[in-house]
Amino acid sequence: MTDTTADFLVEIGTEELPPKALKALSEAFAKGITAGLEVAELSFGEVSTYASPRRLAVRVQALQTVQADKTIERKGPAKKAAFDDQGEPTKALLGFARGCGAEVDALSEIETEKGTWMVYYLEQKGETAKVLLPEIVSQSLAKLPIPKRMRWGASDVEFVRPAHWVLMLLDDQIVPATILGLSSGHTTRGHRFHAPQEIEIAMPVDYVSKLEVEGKVKVDFAERSEMIRSQVEAAAKSMNGIADIDEDLLEEVTALNEWPQAVVGDFDEVFLSVPSEALISAMKGHQKYFHLLNQDGSLMAKFITFSNIESSNPDSVKKGNERVIRPRLADAKFFWDQDRKQSLDDFLPRLKTVVFQQKLGTLYDKIERLETLTVKVGKPLGEEPQLLERAARLSKCDLMSEMVGEFPDLQGIMGRYYALEQGENAAVADALDAQYQPRFAGDELPNSGVAQALAIADKLDTITGIFGLGQVPTGDKDPFALRRSALGLLRIMIEKQLNLDLELLIRESIKLHDAVESSDALTAEIYDFIISRLKAYYADKGVSAEEFEAVRVCAPSHPIDFDKRIAAVQQFSAMEEAESLSAANKRIANILKKLDEPFAETVETRLFETDAEKVLFATLDELREEVSCLIADRDYAKAMQALARIRKPVDVFFDEVMVMADDMSVRNNRLALLNQIYQLFLQIADISRLSA
Repeated sequence: MTDTTADFLVEIGTEELPPKALKALSEAFAKGITAGLEVAELSFGEVSTYASPRRLAVRVQALQTVQADKTIERKGPAKKAAFDDQGEPTKALLGFARGCGAEVDALSEIETEKGTWMVYYLEQKGETAKVLLPEIVSQSLAKLPIPKRMRWGASDVEFVRPAHWVLMLLDDQIVPATILGLSSGHTTRGHRFHAPQEIEIAMPVDYVSKLEVEGKVKVDFAERSEMIRSQVEAAAKSMNGIADIDEDLLEEVTALNEWPQAVVGDFDEVFLSVPSEALISAMKGHQKYFHLLNQDGSLMAKFITFSNIESSNPDSVKKGNERVIRPRLADAKFFWDQDRKQSLDDFLPRLKTVVFQQKLGTLYDKIERLETLTVKVGKPLGEEPQLLERAARLSKCDLMSEMVGEFPDLQGIMGRYYALEQGENAAVADALDAQYQPRFAGDELPNSGVAQALAIADKLDTITGIFGLGQVPTGDKDPFALRRSALGLLRIMIEKQLNLDLELLIRESIKLHDAVESSDALTAEIYDFIISRLKAYYADKGVSAEEFEAVRVCAPSHPIDFDKRIAAVQQFSAMEEAESLSAANKRIANILKKLDEPFAETVETRLFETDAEKVLFATLDELREEVSCLIADRDYAKAMQALARIRKPVDVFFDEVMVMADDMSVRNNRLALLNQIYQLFLQIADISRLSA
């Protein structure tokens, strides 16, 4: 075995890599290499990843240079089958020795519980890292998450982009290899324009600094990202503005530049008459520009873009970008002006031509369902049916607008603007935008009752329709984003404290689908699917899987009721009585589960034979009314605190009473008593699931 270590560096140089995938490719490359090293049983220290438009690189510090020697044990036949009566080797033993490439004398014996066995110990010399690394790197590259690989030239090698060089060093030594059809070396290349020449890397430790100083490449992705962020914030400050940095855009711009240089540009203030979201979408989506805000939060007529070169004429770069963005903003203004020449209602007939789902009909059909379902959701919230119907009626109209046709991410947002322009009620206008909330994890939720009702109805209509057709999400396949919709509607109901019956709404929604056959089984399946989204939701809040299941088994139909029970169970879990009572409930559940014959539901006090039974029943009787009132008020936390008082009588009962008495009437009476305790707890949660 050796304690020798060395620094390892590998860099794959390519044509410009896809910017939206660069970070993921970089992380996957490093993960694949470390996984390969672990399989090879090579120890290593810190792992650093590097990525720029033209390279993926990984540095592994303190890499063990030689595998430890191994003793491999090969087990052969049992000793009694290895030798005959004369002590001569049998065919079985001779065959085993031959397979090991050894003489019989070289074999050993090993004692086990099942007797003595013949074994062969093979000493395997450890392989060097230099020999193992090429295959480890190749395997990592082969497993990268690349949807579509390409070939280049006459080669049959495939990768995400054509590869041009491979650098592989172990300290100052080249690791000989052929990767992606290229021979490894000790050179990299700098910036395509500033430093296109080869740059020699003597040691892995020199890689980052050499590329920056000689190659004009900031190769560390995270450092480059912070460099861009700082430049954006500095530019905003110089303009007395506020930088509104979208993290996804920041990542994409980082992936597009090796030597980022901020450029501040202007656009005509006439475009500020267009909704700011449309201008921002044009700048971000098409040109990858950062926008600036005034101190009051309004959009400035300026943008920040990044050049991948240090220009000798920055003013020319600025004017070039201004020329490029002007037609984009002009398009947005044209769409805004054109769309306002008609009302949202005028777009309705066109929705009849857009298929939502082949069997579920068009978007117009969906709107007709939403007009009914939104009222069913919103009416219990005290909202006016006319406003609910109107919001549902207009909900998808902006999808037919010129603006949303060009900028799909503005769906709902433009609906709100157009609704306000034509004088719609503010609650209706807000609902057209908020119906899509939450759009992503952690997103805001609709605030008004009309918006909440429309958002819930829209998501529920999609879920029930797709489930009703049997298209249940499987694995990663969820084309209608049903999981996200389910969690979204649950978040709205729970976090906005809406007292809505989810199971009832599912039934009502199913009825509105002509192509779906209503049934209790379908309702239960959809309910289970939606509620199952809460497991991860509560896990993020520190709720254990056992606590979640304790409530889930009770299947509360109101999500806010589910939430209150979860809170009560969490509080109960922290009480000193919890462990004993959950174990007792588990014991009761197991006893009841094993019974073949039915037992009485009522308890006969005349059949009590012990004080323990009498005290337990008296305590239960005393608690029953108090707990029932608390449960009726959904004050589950106090109900659980009250139920905790039954712990001592239960413990005494199990210590002193034989439940399965010989006298059947006494036995059944005791079972009925235990069942009443279990059922009382079950009105809140099945705490037996909290017990290990």
